[in-house]
Amino acid sequence: MEKPCILATTFGAHGGINKCFAPVVEKHFTIIPYETFLPHQKNLSEQVKAVFVWGSALKVDRDLMQSLPNLKVVVNGGVGVDHLDIPMINSFGVKVCNTPHVVDNATADLGMGLMLASARKIVEGHHYSLTHNNEDLPESSMGVDVSGATLGIIGMGRIGYKVARRAQPFDMKIFYHNRNRRKEEERAVGAMYCANMEDLLQQSDFVMVVVNLSPATQKLIGAKELAMMKPTSTLINISRGLVVDQDALVEALQKKVIRAAALDVTYPEPLPIGHPLAALPNVIILPHMGTHSVETTQIMVGKMVTNALAVLGGNQPPDEVKV
Repeated sequence: MEKPCILATTFGAHGGINKCFAPVVEKHFTIIPYETFLPHQKNLSEQVKAVFVWGSALKVDRDLMQSLPNLKVVVNGGVGVDHLDIPMINSFGVKVCNTPHVVDNATADLGMGLMLASARKIVEGHHYSLTHNNEDLPESSMGVDVSGATLGIIGMGRIGYKVARRAQPFDMKIFYHNRNRRKEEERAVGAMYCANMEDLLQQSDFVMVVVNLSPATQKLIGAKELAMMKPTSTLINISRGLVVDQDALVEALQKKVIRAAALDVTYPEPLPIGHPLAALPNVIILPHMGTHSVETTQIMVGKMVTNALAVLGGNQPPDEVKV
């Protein structure tokens, strides 16, 4: 029987799913690369039954939806769907699915990695080892301790809780701010709830942002919030770039309002070469690598396939996103 066709960014290129995972998809589907689809849209549009969104290269807008008369489902690789207009997609009778509960551990791991790398100047130490012309470590390479420090987590959802669990063995004092108090989670990790984010910002040595992007959280951390932080504190963002006002962050780092920042997410992604953030010695910038591990990616791609097969088979998908 002929395999149903999916539209996806070319595997292994242009921000698409890594090529090594193509067999997982090809077992069940015929892949129509987005780059091939565009110039041959008239001939291919009726064949597409599902769209796989991975990253930002493939834009699911109204024009694309109108061009795919037999589309049944849009599947997003990852939890965040802020880049998808779900009501608009649903208006075409098309379901939207994501891959929840997969990225939690990988993202929490990276959050801890960024905290440790920033605190202990690991990147600077690496560069020194490769380029030094004397044996004396510069004073600027001296880091600060993570063990025993205070961690403030903004957003105690699944990932925030996993971060807290990882911080616990470091004997960190843990504060958290969340829309709703999470008493069971705070008891499990010995965390203290801050109803006002200001209290968390003023007391924390490390502030880790782990919230979903929404109108309410856009530029949640701006000049006012950065000014509340300790001058010795570090901001870590593993949520979405737009949650932090980047212009305000650049100024805060330049003026030493805070000690440092470690970012997995920015806007845009990746940052343009020569961006002011990249010129600062007290910032670590990654190109949104929170879920970028072999094991996590394999599970995500597998869940994308499972959701698409469910919809195309006339069944309820396990991870439909509803608004």
